[in-house]
Amino acid sequence: MPPIQDHPLRYQLANELHARPFPTMQGPCTVVYLTIKQAQEAVHRDRAEDVRHLIDLLDRHGATHPKPGATHHSAQIGRHMLKWEQHTEFVSYTVYFDGVSTRAFDPVDFDVFPSDWLAVAPGQRVTSLLIRVEPRPETNVVKRNLVDWFVAESLAVSEVLDESAVIAGDFRIDSAGHMRFAVFVSPDTGARRVGRIVQRLCEIETYRAMSMLGFSRARGLAPSIGGLDTHLSEMMVQMTGGQMPADQTLAQLLTTSAELESMAARSAFRYGATGAYEALVNQRISLLRERRFEGYQSLADFMLRRYEPAMRTVKSTEARLGTLADRARRAGELLRTRVDVERSAQNQALLESMDRRADLALRLQTTVEGLSVVAISYYSVSLVSYAAYPLAKMFDLSKGSLAAMITLPVVALVWLAVRRIRKKMH
Repeated sequence: MPPIQDHPLRYQLANELHARPFPTMQGPCTVVYLTIKQAQEAVHRDRAEDVRHLIDLLDRHGATHPKPGATHHSAQIGRHMLKWEQHTEFVSYTVYFDGVSTRAFDPVDFDVFPSDWLAVAPGQRVTSLLIRVEPRPETNVVKRNLVDWFVAESLAVSEVLDESAVIAGDFRIDSAGHMRFAVFVSPDTGARRVGRIVQRLCEIETYRAMSMLGFSRARGLAPSIGGLDTHLSEMMVQMTGGQMPADQTLAQLLTTSAELESMAARSAFRYGATGAYEALVNQRISLLRERRFEGYQSLADFMLRRYEPAMRTVKSTEARLGTLADRARRAGELLRTRVDVERSAQNQALLESMDRRADLALRLQTTVEGLSVVAISYYSVSLVSYAAYPLAKMFDLSKGSLAAMITLPVVALVWLAVRRIRKKMH
């Protein structure tokens, strides 16, 4: 019996579950993270440029190249371990190595990415992180380091994964252009769990930054939406009060509706992506299983106070844009109905006018036919009289008597002929 055939995508889809393994690392170590995104049409970008840029970095260290069509790759570059991932809108580079610098969050650590290589990147930096991973010291030492390293007003700190580590960050960009996070690892925490914690921090910051692009779009559209809202309300007043002809109001309304639909279409992908990124941020935070540390706000608290309002703004703008488009569409339908009714009344009046004109034309035609009978009869009587004059001498009749005898028959014949012609025409 022949073996069962596998679906052609079976192995590819199964391997996808294991395509992006978490890095393994132990403290003390340093993590440098970078994401790059094209400014416009990032979804439809030439992904081969991402690969070429990665290969340029690998060739500087003689590292192995990714397989054709790969969307992730890991390689050793010098004393650093590199993990590269290609996503829908961006690519990410995670570099980690053993040991930490004497100066906390030293910008020199970012030099693993050469400046000339960064200058030719196929896109722009979305975010970059410096993550310092250390063994967990005494609580007072942790608190002292937090005071030295971060801005207290926005600092978020929590114990994660059943006290496996303490994570901290203030979500501020430092003078070197990077965000900073610290991870204080408990002694019994394994290397894979440390890698998961670091990966979650990178994902939280990346997805947060990507979702804020939707907030920027919403804030940029706010003045235009406000202006269109006011203009639409004014047109509704004009439509109700009859201050402007319905045709002109309908033309303006259709223009406004088209503009709203265009704005909604241009923003649909960004708003949809923002919702997806927001869900990923909240999911990654929940996976950390945070517990409050020494009275500091947690990452979830920080996001609720600082991040959630921005996401609500995006949702509000999206809903407002949809509501305005619906209003304009309904108003257009009502106004179009009104225009149709007015045109129907105009057509009815035109038809009545045409009926009156047809009646007048019929009367005029009848009058003309009567006159035609008279004229034709006059000339016919004259012709017949001329032809019958010889008979008048034969029967000793006067011309007047002959004309009187001929008139009635000729008129009757002419009338019958005209009537027959009119019947044939109808």
